[in-house]
Amino acid sequence: MAARPPAQPVAILRGHRAQVHAAVFMRLDQTESSGATMTTDTRLATGDSDGYVVLWDLAIVRPRAVWRAHTSSILGLAAWDDDQQLVTHGRDHRLVVWQVGVADEARMSTTLPLDDELSGSVSTKISESTALRPQPWMVQVLEVNTMNFCAFAWTNLAGRAAAATTVTKGSREISTCTTATDLALNGTMPRERLVAVPNTLTLEAIDLYHLPSQQRINTIRAGTKEGMIMAVALFYTSLPTAPEPLVLIAGFENGVVVLATLCQGADGPATILYRAQPHSQPVLSLDVAPDRSYFLTSAADAVLAKHPIRVTVATQEQQRTSALAPSTSKTLQMSSASNAAQSTRKPVSLLSAALAKEAATSASTPLSREFKPTPAEKPVEVETQPLATVNTKHAGQQGLRIRDDGRVFATAGWDARVRVYSAQTMKEVAVLKWHQTGCFAVAFAPIVKTVTSPDAEHGDKDLATSSGAGVVSKVSSNREASVKERRLRHAVTAHWLAAGSKDGKISLWDIF
Repeated sequence: MAARPPAQPVAILRGHRAQVHAAVFMRLDQTESSGATMTTDTRLATGDSDGYVVLWDLAIVRPRAVWRAHTSSILGLAAWDDDQQLVTHGRDHRLVVWQVGVADEARMSTTLPLDDELSGSVSTKISESTALRPQPWMVQVLEVNTMNFCAFAWTNLAGRAAAATTVTKGSREISTCTTATDLALNGTMPRERLVAVPNTLTLEAIDLYHLPSQQRINTIRAGTKEGMIMAVALFYTSLPTAPEPLVLIAGFENGVVVLATLCQGADGPATILYRAQPHSQPVLSLDVAPDRSYFLTSAADAVLAKHPIRVTVATQEQQRTSALAPSTSKTLQMSSASNAAQSTRKPVSLLSAALAKEAATSASTPLSREFKPTPAEKPVEVETQPLATVNTKHAGQQGLRIRDDGRVFATAGWDARVRVYSAQTMKEVAVLKWHQTGCFAVAFAPIVKTVTSPDAEHGDKDLATSSGAGVVSKVSSNREASVKERRLRHAVTAHWLAAGSKDGKISLWDIF
C-alpha cells in the first residue's frame, strides 16, 4: 500500500514579527443546550512576545483587530465569551480584560505588526505603530506577578466568597469595579470570577484574586522547596455540595505536580490531596479534562503524565467536622461551668457543698471525654502515583491542550513539531510538521455536532446562529452552495487546531 502523504495545514497566518506565545479561540456560542460551539463570528486570538494581539477571522483568514496589549511578552490569553471579553496576561506585570465584541472591531486597526517591519526600522516604528492602533475598551487592569513565566488560571465564582462580598456593601466599592459599559447594558454588577497567579514573595505560593473587586482573597502555599510555579489550573468540581469544592493544580520547577482543594470556599484553607513527581525537568504546561476526571502535564523532559482528580464529599465533611468540633467542645464546657455556678448559689452546708463538687467533677469527666474530638484524627491521605506516564523521547513539549470532546490532546514541541495524542491511550496519533523553528502554543476549536433533520419538508438546518458575519446553513446534496457559503460552513464545522511558532506564523490544521 502506498504511504499516506504528510498532513498539510489548511492556512498559514502571517502577521506577527515576534514569536507567538499564546492562542485561543473566542466568541463561541456558550448556550447551555448546545455547549460551546463555533459561530461565524468566532475569532482566533494570538499573542506574541512583543505584546501584540491579533484577532483572526477564520472565514476569510484575515485580521479583524490588531493592537498592542502589553509592553512586554504575552504569557497567556483567555476568552470570556459570555461578556465578549478577552483577557491578556503580560510580562509587564499586568492582567488586562478587554472588551472586544463585534461592534468594537469597526474602530480597530487591521495593520499587522509584520507590516511595520517591512515599512521601516522596528525600533523607530514601534511607538508610532502603537499610537496608530487604537486599543479596545479596557474593562479591568490587575497588577500581578509575572517573574516566573507562569500564565494565569481563572474560573467563574461559585457561590459567594466571604472576602468578595464587600464589593456590594457600599457605593464606593461598586464604583471602583464597575465599568460604564456594564452599567449601561445591564445595570448590574459584572460577573464574578477568580484568578490564580503565582505569589510575588513566596515561590511555592499562589494568590487568588477576585474580579471585579480586584481584591486578593487568599494565598495558598502548595509546596515547600519545589522552586518556581510554572503552570496552574483552577476550577470547581461537579459535586452536589454547598459550597462546591474549588480545585487548584500547580506544576513546579523541579517537576512536582500538586493538587489541592478548598472545600470551605475560595477564601478558606487548602488541603493537598495529590502530590507526585513524574518529571525530572520543569513542568511547562498542564490542562484539565472536560469531565474533570484527570489532568495532563508536559515538561522540559520527554515525559507526558496523566494524573487523577479524586475529590470526594468525605473530604469536605471531614474538614467541616474538624472545624466545628472545637467549638462544640467549648460550648459543652461553658454549659457545664454555668450549671456548676448556678448550683453554688444555693445555701448549702460545707459538707453538702464538698459532696456536690466531687459528684460534679466525676460526672463531667466522662462527658467531656465523650464529646471532645480525638487528638489523633485520621489525616487526609495524599495520593502520590499518577495514572500513567509516557516517555515520548521528544523533550520540550509545551502548550498542552485537550480538545473539548476529550478524545485527543496536542502539544507544541521545541523541535518544530506539533504532536497529537489519544487522550485514552496517550499514544501518538499524528505529527504535524510545517514550521522550521520551535512551536510554543496550541489551541483547539470546539467540535460542532451536526444534526441532520429527518424530515425533508423542513428544509436545511442551520449549523450556526446568524450574526454580523452572515448565516451558515447546511446545504442539501442536490444543489450547489455558493463559494461564500462553503467557506463559512467550513470555518464553523472544521476541527481546527492552531499552532503558534517562534517564526511568528500560525498554522491552521483540520484534523480528526
